[in-house]
Amino acid sequence: MMRLLLAAALLAGGLVHAEAQAVLRVGDQKGNSQAVMEAAGVLKDVPYKIEWKEFAAAAPLLEALSAGAIETGLVGDAPFTFAVAAKAPIKAIAAIRQTQEGLAILVPKDSPVKNIDDLKGKKIATGRGSIGHQLVLAALESKGWTTSDIQLTFLAPSDAKVAYTRGSVDAWSTWEPYVSQEEVLFSSRRVLTAEGLTPGIGFQVASDDAIRDKRPELQDFVRRLATARAWSLTNVQAYAEAWGKLMNIPPAVPLNWLARAKIRIAPIDDAAIADEQKTIDLYLRSGLIKTKLDAGAIVDRSFQIR
Repeated sequence: MMRLLLAAALLAGGLVHAEAQAVLRVGDQKGNSQAVMEAAGVLKDVPYKIEWKEFAAAAPLLEALSAGAIETGLVGDAPFTFAVAAKAPIKAIAAIRQTQEGLAILVPKDSPVKNIDDLKGKKIATGRGSIGHQLVLAALESKGWTTSDIQLTFLAPSDAKVAYTRGSVDAWSTWEPYVSQEEVLFSSRRVLTAEGLTPGIGFQVASDDAIRDKRPELQDFVRRLATARAWSLTNVQAYAEAWGKLMNIPPAVPLNWLARAKIRIAPIDDAAIADEQKTIDLYLRSGLIKTKLDAGAIVDRSFQIR
């Protein structure tokens, strides 16, 4: 009888402990963060549970974040700006830096389009408020053009891929890993990249509720992500293999992407805030947002990456 009571007590204690364990719900885009953290081995001793939720693009991730379905996730500066302008209760807690070669306007291999000038009057697919949209707007400004000089078609990545493949649009302004998938698997060409045109910054963002209620978990997650990203800079092959396995995509695709991306995590500092302000101002000039935002007010500088 005593043994039964002891077993019951231990079981009850275990259940209480399990119920007390914190859970951090993390949004990911195409296995981006999960793959690098698993490959780097930084998820082995996490003192809380991570629930990964996969998204095809930043827009649905940000919608889920605003609705409370997830608590943190990785997005580009452009969709973050679009969401905050729409009063989403979120803030950036860490910056993501990388080269801009993987943010590009693509055309099929046999397209007569050779450069940005050839895009005048052409139909370009991208996501509304996305970094692809940001690239188009920045490219238009660089030429002194307006949106009336091209035909923008707003589509989610899956629909944009279909339209692009069928020839319903002339070009696709998109991001990684879609760019590398098209280059490696279908010989698409980049006629323009974001190098020198956009700030080249993304953010780990979190809901205001999570920042208030799960700060220790968020802080720990950001540090582990930063460690994993630092590892990936010298272990590109291993990261590419882990990502390819997770997403069931040939490793040549992530290798093409990651070898040139050089992704790293950085703190929210003056440079990150200045770059975010550039994106805000671009969207304001283009009429995509109506109210000028203060970049310093939509970030949280208190999170450490080391």
